[in-house]
Amino acid sequence: MIDDPLGAFCVRNPVALPGATTGPLAGRTFAAKDVFEIAGTPTGFGHPEWLRTHPPATGTASAVQKLLDAGCNLVGRTISDEMCYSLSGENVHFGTPRNPAAPDRIPGGSSAGSASAVAGGLCDIAIGTDCGGSVRIPASYCGIYGIRTTHGRVATDGVLPFAESFDVVGWFGRDPNLLATAGSVLLEGAAVTTKLRRVLVFSKLFDRAEPTVRDAMRAPVATIAANFSEIVESDEDFADLDAWRVTFQTVQASEIWRNLGPWVLATQPQFGPGIKERFAAAATVTDEAATAARARMADIRAHLRDTIRPGDVLCLPTAPRVAPFRNTPASDVEVAYRNAAMALLCIAGLGGLPQITLPLATAEDCPAGLSLVGAAGADEALLALAATL
Repeated sequence: MIDDPLGAFCVRNPVALPGATTGPLAGRTFAAKDVFEIAGTPTGFGHPEWLRTHPPATGTASAVQKLLDAGCNLVGRTISDEMCYSLSGENVHFGTPRNPAAPDRIPGGSSAGSASAVAGGLCDIAIGTDCGGSVRIPASYCGIYGIRTTHGRVATDGVLPFAESFDVVGWFGRDPNLLATAGSVLLEGAAVTTKLRRVLVFSKLFDRAEPTVRDAMRAPVATIAANFSEIVESDEDFADLDAWRVTFQTVQASEIWRNLGPWVLATQPQFGPGIKERFAAAATVTDEAATAARARMADIRAHLRDTIRPGDVLCLPTAPRVAPFRNTPASDVEVAYRNAAMALLCIAGLGGLPQITLPLATAEDCPAGLSLVGAAGADEALLALAATL
């Protein structure tokens, strides 16, 4: 088992596999979040009751297999938030992985262990999943690169289901060139080849960040803008983000309950603060509410895809604040901070768009990620841009 001073790796269901001897990632190492099935081993989904009630997997997730085939060595399975339903990284059952960039603060979740392992140098890259922000938030908090991919561009077979309208595979890295190489292995389908030429900077998005984060973004935004031939700046609201957040969370909750509700009712697992309340709320979402939210989501997606066109990127803070301190009251981390973050994070989710977070800023002596959202299929362009900065 890998030496793990960060508490990033699962100890009840460990796994390690050698990669192929040749390939674009030969000799590199990776870790996989505890939601990717790996043949012959059980998947925990961040909860001991799931681990207890499910047999070992009979197959291996395509994303894991592709990295192995590309020469990358799997060194371990990493801790996830309970059932992926949090953005904090604090797991009451398996522990909270350390944030190497800010050890007195949380790592962010739900791909907490993957981000911690990469930030702490325990592996070169790590795969996670991102539904509401579960790659972007821990990447921002831990000061590393992270990408949420265009919905549907990375195979999700062998990944435990959560909310399929938004679920994507993403990954972390310290080196943007290696991040891009992983993209060449994992991404499927047609890429948008339009050259990036226009950056959209809406001040109202930055106003949603705390003052220290907003101030820290000024220089990185200027650096980003220098790479584009056209800069569109506006102080107008381009969206009612609080209403968008509610739309996102309604659709998400309805799908989570459909996928996981039967198991929750049958097993009656004990959930930690925040997760317990969200599952209880998800159980109350009616079909009528979900249908209405889906109709609103279709309108939002059309608006986003008209606003962020091929060749465009939208620039925004990844999170409205730096990582909260460990043991911050759940009413803050799991409610107030979460909702503030979701107002920014829901943009890419509702649009099915790729978003890359870049470790370009520091606030309060902590990392603060700056994000770029591209048009659908612009994943490779975002990865290439990150490598040039």
